[in-house]
Amino acid sequence: MKLKNSVYSANYKGEQIPVSVFGASGMVGQVFMWMLEKHPLFRVVSITAGEDRRGRSYRESVKWQLPVPFPESHGNRLFSTVEEVLAAPPPIVFSALPAALAGEIETQLAENGTAVFSNASAMRGKQHVPILIPEVNSEDLNRIEKQQWETGFIVTNANCATTGLATALAPLRSFGIKDVFVSTYQSVSGAGYPGVSHLDIAGNLIPHIENEEEKIKRELAAILHQNIPVYPSCVRVPVPFGHLETVWTALEGKVTASDLRESWATFHAPALLPSLPETPVHYLSDPLQPQPALSFTGSPPGMTVFIGRLKQQGERIGFTLLVNNIVRGAAGGAIANAELFLKQIGFY
Repeated sequence: MKLKNSVYSANYKGEQIPVSVFGASGMVGQVFMWMLEKHPLFRVVSITAGEDRRGRSYRESVKWQLPVPFPESHGNRLFSTVEEVLAAPPPIVFSALPAALAGEIETQLAENGTAVFSNASAMRGKQHVPILIPEVNSEDLNRIEKQQWETGFIVTNANCATTGLATALAPLRSFGIKDVFVSTYQSVSGAGYPGVSHLDIAGNLIPHIENEEEKIKRELAAILHQNIPVYPSCVRVPVPFGHLETVWTALEGKVTASDLRESWATFHAPALLPSLPETPVHYLSDPLQPQPALSFTGSPPGMTVFIGRLKQQGERIGFTLLVNNIVRGAAGGAIANAELFLKQIGFY
């Protein structure tokens, strides 16, 4: 049984587990490298990107895009090809591969006995592949037991906009969520690098993001285990990092703003996951907050979902949320999922 498999705990007890980052040069890959540089549980032993980077160092071949320091300890690490890592994969792989490549490569890794924690969308929604947010649906990790591979498996994190929305709504499930209207204002980093042309977005807004609204509806239902009517509208905005979302939801019965703030304040992450803040949702009373400028704040940086502008109109509750799309909504979510797995199997 995969959740009882002792391979990881037996072979590396008291040590950092070797991991590989697939797609390490892109925006999400850079977040993986930054977050893993000083991680207590993981040690990067190999990285991949396009064939043109094979044999080149991380420092010389990556244009650093993040507003955080370059991970100097990874600077001299050389890129391997996907084929080289597939021939002798480490026990855990973090995938930031493009969706067009991810399905086949992640499947090969799982067949080889590797635990794959993916940010790619290719395997989301596939049978027995959980879309996991540890604070919201940790029990879904058990679904890997039914995957077809003997010891390998695939776990995905949610779409970046869905992650913030699901995290904000999860504490409100006890009130009975009747429906959700959400408008997202999504930064250009959500399109990857180079992503949306700066000439297209400068001084402009783009009122359509391909497949984004469908992803939110599909993934939110899978994560919350509730078939809630969801009405999303997604807009690309000229902001480098952070997705802002305005939400209106109807709840069963009478619920006050105080009730909601208490629910968020008492909503906690699973204990002992290094990459998650103890309280994943933080309410800001300043009416001008949250703003995307807060995206890399919090502890750990970028992992808190900020909420503000709580208001009530009739039976509806409205609020605004901010999620760091490439940290909490991407690489950081995948790392937290791997931490949850290791905790479940008794690694620490």
